[in-house]
Amino acid sequence: MNVSFLDLYKINQQYRAEIDTALNDVVNSGWYIMGQKVSKFEKEFATYCGTKNCIGVANGLEALHLIVNAYGFGEGDEIIVPANTYIASILAISHNGARPVLVEPDIKSYNLDPDKIEAAITSKTKAVMAVHLYGQSCDMDRINAIAKKHDLIVIEDSAQAHGAIYKKKKVGNLSDASAFSFYPGKNLGALGDGGAITTNDDELADKLRALRNYGSSEKYVNKCKGYNSRLDEIQAAILSPKLTGLDQDNQKRRDVANFYIQHIKNKNVVLPLAPGEEQAHVWHLFVIRAQQRQELQTYLRECGIATLIHYPIPPHKQDAYKELKDLNLPITERIHEQVLSLPISPVMTDEEIKYVTECMNDWKP
Repeated sequence: MNVSFLDLYKINQQYRAEIDTALNDVVNSGWYIMGQKVSKFEKEFATYCGTKNCIGVANGLEALHLIVNAYGFGEGDEIIVPANTYIASILAISHNGARPVLVEPDIKSYNLDPDKIEAAITSKTKAVMAVHLYGQSCDMDRINAIAKKHDLIVIEDSAQAHGAIYKKKKVGNLSDASAFSFYPGKNLGALGDGGAITTNDDELADKLRALRNYGSSEKYVNKCKGYNSRLDEIQAAILSPKLTGLDQDNQKRRDVANFYIQHIKNKNVVLPLAPGEEQAHVWHLFVIRAQQRQELQTYLRECGIATLIHYPIPPHKQDAYKELKDLNLPITERIHEQVLSLPISPVMTDEEIKYVTECMNDWKP
């Protein structure tokens, strides 16, 4: 049996009729940038997240970048960010001239460890960026409490956590502003790049709407130095029908994850922990750890099971951030040396799920 890591064709086929209709609507409308489809999706996604505002942008990195920019953070400012994250979280900070301050994760959740935040705060610290990695929300009560104590802005990187819940509230509505990505492989994925920002701050939302559109709220009137970072009309049209099925798709991911957790019994791997009742993990990725990762990945490949490593090189060891190479981040480095992502998606069959489980249990390093 062959098990793909993520069958995007099969995922999108669930919505094929709605997607075809949406595409025809856009083509026939004659309006292709910042039209009714973008406005419609922004309202729907804001409602879904429980926020007052949603601003569609070009991609997830731009969503983060524009948030940092809108707050005016730049040269001389510091923003705390988890060391264990995809590099986009950190790029958004440095692209604005601010300094990323990397803080170790909790080894159990892989998310930013609240116990380590205060030690990293200085007089230059302006914000904390909480990344809901792999689809699990951070401990936002503790992060927000620390931020309030030190008068800091809290930014959520929700690129992997569409629909995740923390204490009855969805991610995207747990901070001052949140960034989402609609990259095709996300839980809510477009057929190309796309992103969005959610916030309850109306003033910030107005500034972001201008920033994404050349700094203009009125055509040819530019009040600030903005960017061209707009959610495409076609992608918005595709995202609307897929949003209606997001909760159902996320539940299917939970079912796969729960089966793995209950039935994979191999003592040579560390399984992710299922969160408590107050959190609804959406399992964008199902990430295990193994000391013999390369051997395990080779074995699974021979079994016909595709896996990926999220991520093989931590940001502070990337050439792009040579200035951070001497940081002492042993937990982050151990995670990046050991993690392996198993297939998980809303379109996996029972046979595929059982096959992955059986192969995992049969592996002997």
